[in-house]
Amino acid sequence: MEQHDGKSLLIHDATIVLEDRVTEGSVLIKNGVITRIIEGKDEEITGADHTLDGRGAYLLPGFIDVHVHGGFGGDFMDASKESYDTITKFHASQGTTGMLATTVTASQEAIEAVFQATSSYMKKEMPYAALLGVHLEGPFISLKWIGAQNPAFLSPPRLDWLEDWAARYPGILKLLTLAPENEGALESIKWLSRHNVVVSCGHTDASFEVMTHAAEAGLTHAVHTYNAMRPLHHREPGTVGAVLTDDRIYAELIADGHHVHPGAIRLLASAKPSDKLILITDAISAAGRPDGLYDLGGLPVIVEGGVARLQEGNLAGSSLTMINAFRYMTEHSGLSVMDISRYASGNPARQLGLFEYTGSIAVGKRADLVLAEPDFSKVRSTWVNGRQVYSAE
Repeated sequence: MEQHDGKSLLIHDATIVLEDRVTEGSVLIKNGVITRIIEGKDEEITGADHTLDGRGAYLLPGFIDVHVHGGFGGDFMDASKESYDTITKFHASQGTTGMLATTVTASQEAIEAVFQATSSYMKKEMPYAALLGVHLEGPFISLKWIGAQNPAFLSPPRLDWLEDWAARYPGILKLLTLAPENEGALESIKWLSRHNVVVSCGHTDASFEVMTHAAEAGLTHAVHTYNAMRPLHHREPGTVGAVLTDDRIYAELIADGHHVHPGAIRLLASAKPSDKLILITDAISAAGRPDGLYDLGGLPVIVEGGVARLQEGNLAGSSLTMINAFRYMTEHSGLSVMDISRYASGNPARQLGLFEYTGSIAVGKRADLVLAEPDFSKVRSTWVNGRQVYSAE
């Protein structure tokens, strides 16, 4: 891979997606930081150590995936550097520049191994997409909406576990998914919120009223909206109704054409403020690999036609990538490229408290960038902190 550390790179003749507009132009990067944005094709820029012709492709802020279990045969539950390299390399080739190592419902020991492995991985130079921390999905969830999680390891919220992990792996837990109706959940939400952990509802039968209390306690996130949660009813709006109407809550979306109907996507996008919707993959180890039999948290998963399901039929994560989610949104949502970019990059950066540094193309921000084909069919190049971590060529 080309290295541009300490040297300047000019990406010219690109279609640049900014926060408030899409423009033709060039971006100058030095020491991993965006130092200049030049709009228009006429101005000649000289003096860059390296140049790259965008050939009209879209230059986007790097995608941030806050809900991803694995990819290309690797699973974050493997808790090994080799597996983490596999996952982050594959998703970097799909435009992801930052991600949360997402767990499944498992034993305390298996989850702790992910904390240890992620903490160790983040302390060293990460060669591909950057791990930003851990998303703990389960085991504090509802049996009724178990989805593809393993019921053998369900647990009520355990503050003693959380306090121990926070003490031994400070700053690693970034997002935690629970069922707010469970006994002890509100106390946990308050504790997590005080310790700067994003708290999410998911795999939950929470009523609208319970969700309101949870949001008042500090819950600000919903995983894979519509899926594995109490649905909307006109007399009891349920979890989905609360997510749609409470502007304190960020809503995740799996845009793969299987988890959520395009009409429901448009409903969600129209209900939520433009800064409160987040594209995710929920990808498992099957992403990037052929159809076949895979494993998720000890449960067998069958992938057919790219769709992952348990043997009894429940959807089991996905084989989605961020660039494919982005393309699906351009084809089925009726939204602008700017809005979709916000969902894929800016909003997750905001939710994780990183927007000052990344999540948009702006002078002074890290050069976490994706150069994508004009139809978003594939990624040409990906940069993390100005370093090229993937090139299709």
